[in-house]
Amino acid sequence: QVQLVESGGGLVQAGGSLRLGCAGSGSIYTINAMGWYRQAPGKQRELVATVTTDGDANYADSVKGRFTISIDNAKNTVYLQMDGLKLEDTAVYYCHADSGYCSGLGCYDEGLDSWGQGTQVTVSS
Repeated sequence: QVQLVESGGGLVQAGGSLRLGCAGSGSIYTINAMGWYRQAPGKQRELVATVTTDGDANYADSVKGRFTISIDNAKNTVYLQMDGLKLEDTAVYYCHADSGYCSGLGCYDEGLDSWGQGTQVTVSS
């Protein structure tokens, strides 16, 4: 089981910046990738950005050039630097981890999806 705890959300004016952090803890066998998703009121949860432990990053078109994702493998922590925030970035941001796990049958390199509880980001005009 991987526990994910997000930090860094809050209220910011349009054009401003915020940095989100998400630390993983617990019985971590191996993490393959971490990322951020968001859900605005009345909308489905959507991908924001993901990064593998090799540093390969993927971004939603709506945030390319404004957001930067990074990972600290030693700390099992992922960060999301958000610059040039827009009103439409307002949402609850959820941290996600794609990891392996161990059970009584052995250890596996993938197959476990873990989610944080979410952190609110509100962008005001």
